[in-house]
Amino acid sequence: MTGRPLPPSASVALPGSGVRLVAPSADRNRGYIASLLQHVAPERGDALELASGTGQHVVTFAEALPTFIWQPSDIDPERRASIAAYVADSGLPNLRPPVEINATAPGWGAAHRADLIVVVNLLHLIRVDEVKVLLKEAARALRSGGRLVLYGPFMRAGELTSPGDRSFHADLIAADPTIGYKDDFDTLDWLIEAGLEIAEVVEMPANNLGIVARAW
Repeated sequence: MTGRPLPPSASVALPGSGVRLVAPSADRNRGYIASLLQHVAPERGDALELASGTGQHVVTFAEALPTFIWQPSDIDPERRASIAAYVADSGLPNLRPPVEINATAPGWGAAHRADLIVVVNLLHLIRVDEVKVLLKEAARALRSGGRLVLYGPFMRAGELTSPGDRSFHADLIAADPTIGYKDDFDTLDWLIEAGLEIAEVVEMPANNLGIVARAW
């Protein structure tokens, strides 16, 4: 989130054309995440992406799921400008300009209604208490039968399961001891505490997980 110390390996966004930012990781994973969303999302409705970053993901999602109206968001004005540029370039009729949402602050869930909420590569960059707020607010925002999809790296039963994960987690906690990888089982518990039902846990490329929860 804005103002938090992060290592160079985290949340990398490079200058692109004009105000556009380019995240190499987004180019690598956006197709995989879009395929996951096609598999787990409801048939249609309103979709909200939290912490949309550069804007590369949400354009791909809007193309892949045209029966949804997509609302990107980010707390960072520089990233919102990048998202807006990607949105304008796409010309997609189901893709709205970005709005400012602090996903870790209480209250945003009452102001937004969605059938699908997507969170990509955020949980390891925020504190546990912030994760719990995000999940509770997402549960408030989701309509009955809606889905929350979390994508990113996780500990597995308390263990870091690859050399890359161990190195990245070490970099994160060296920059800020309050952040770092969250445990998959803990995250499932927090989703249930937030009032959601676990729908699916999907193994994704590069040792990531897609965690899908359903609103009652």
